[in-house]
Order: sequence, then structure tokens, then C-alpha cells
Amino acid sequence: MKSSFYQHDVLSILDFSREDLELLFGYAERMEKSIDTKLSLLFGKMVALAFFEPSTRTRLSFEVAAKRLGADVISITGEESLSISKGESLADTIRMLDTYSDLIVIRHRYEGAAKYAAEIARHPVINAGDGKQHHPTQAMIDLYTVKKLFGTVDGLNYGILGDLRYGRASTSFIFSLTLFKPKKVYLISPESLRVREEVLHVLKERGVVYEERRSLGDVIEELDVLYVIRIQRERIPDPIEYEKVKGSYKVTLDLLKRAKKELKILHPLPKVDEIDERIDNTPHAAYFIQAKYGIPVRMALLALIFGVEP
Repeated sequence: MKSSFYQHDVLSILDFSREDLELLFGYAERMEKSIDTKLSLLFGKMVALAFFEPSTRTRLSFEVAAKRLGADVISITGEESLSISKGESLADTIRMLDTYSDLIVIRHRYEGAAKYAAEIARHPVINAGDGKQHHPTQAMIDLYTVKKLFGTVDGLNYGILGDLRYGRASTSFIFSLTLFKPKKVYLISPESLRVREEVLHVLKERGVVYEERRSLGDVIEELDVLYVIRIQRERIPDPIEYEKVKGSYKVTLDLLKRAKKELKILHPLPKVDEIDERIDNTPHAAYFIQAKYGIPVRMALLALIFGVEP
């Protein structure tokens, strides 16, 4: 029996159910056991990586995941490396990649670019980040990390700190929590980086208990998971707005003295100065573990889309 992932586009985390994600997690755990082995599950398949925006972890982990499963990979990075720089339309570029490959992974600075690509391509499209809108595979990794650390996603207090207006990773993580049963979600940000109304609407519609706060210090004692987002300088449209908010929040060692000893800090990376670097060496830091899980989770996702079992 094929899963709901089979030959399915991955555009938003909200396209999937809790049951879908639990199936994905089960596959990811099996992938972890063979993480150092090159498999042949996707032998003969071609995966195209179309990254019109800079990326390190997402692009490389997709490439490693595809190759570990036995697929071949073609990769393009930046519009300057494409015929788009000569005037070719995005639609024609997608048609070309669709001809060459069996699946397209796309990252683009414009909202809706992945959905647009999916409407054109015959093969599945995975959204690896579009503007400030969605980053579904990052949310899958985030949830998997929480499950591995706590044994559950349910019943925990979550704090999401930082650029909640322009950060697509934070938006997708917030959306992903609505598929589970968090105890409470604290949305912590400077006033100008508050969560967008359409995101709050989803929280309300799905009955998630949440609270907006301006200071992490007000709620640090309550949290089981702290998800930190850097200020997205490249997405804030007004340079003056960026100058007003840069450096406006930071997780410090002194602040963590008041936290639960079990508190785990997640971050989709790269981090800049929003977390004291000394925290990297404490038991609270889980962001490097989170980054490590990118490969097995993306291996699992590719396997499910192509309908193969590990």
C-alpha cells in the first residue's frame, strides 16, 4: 500500500497529517541504522537540486540523502549559473529540470515559487524554502529531533524566539506543532517581528494554546524546548527596520540558569549572535544533533515519495 507521500509534492507541512509524519519518523529511524551505507533503493533515479538562493545544510543534506539511497544528482546553485541570467523564465527552467530528473528540490527567494514549480512539473517537487513562507522539510527534521530527545512531541511547552515574521523555518515549525498536542506555545519576538496574522489564524483554528511575549526571560522557566531563529536580514525589506531589531535578543548562560535542566535548544542554523557560543558546549544545545538528523529524515522522505522501503 502506497503512503500519502507517494509521488506527492512537498510544499507545506500542513499538507500532511500527524499519521504521515509518524510514518516518516519510523522510516527515518530505519535510515539512521544504515546511515553510513550506500543503498540502491533509488538506483536509476535522478534528483535535481535547484537552489536559486544560497544554502549549505539543506542543499548538501538533500544531495547526501539522495546519493546514500543510490540516486544520481544534478545541482544548480544561484541564478547566475542558469540561463535565467540570460532571460530564461523560471517556468522554462523548471520544464528543463523536469525533463532531466525524476524529482525536483527547489529553494527560491519568492513566496509561492515551489507551488508554481509543482504546477508546471510532471514529477514531484519538494519545497526547500520559498521566501518567508514555508520550509516543510526543516519542520520535519525539527519534530523528529524533539521526538528523539523527549520520546514525544506532545505535552511539552515550546518557546519560539526571534524573527517570527520573516523566518520561514519558524513559520513551518509553528504550523507543524498544530499537527500534535503541545501543552503551550510561547511566541517570543520584538514587536516588529511578531508572527503574521495568517499563522496565528492556523493556531486558533486548530485549538493550540499560545501566548505572544516580548521577553524570553518572562517564560524561560516554563520551557521544555526553545526554538531560536536568527534575524533574517536578507528578508527584511527595510534596512532601517533591520537596524532597529538587530541584536535585540540573545540566549545567554545567565538566562539558562533559570531554565529546566532538561531544556533543549533548537536552531535551524546558521546562527549568528542570537545564542551565546558558550552554550554550544552545554547539555541544553541540541542544534548540532538537529542538523545531523537532516540526512536520515530527508532519506526517509525521498524513499516515501518514490515508494520504496528501507
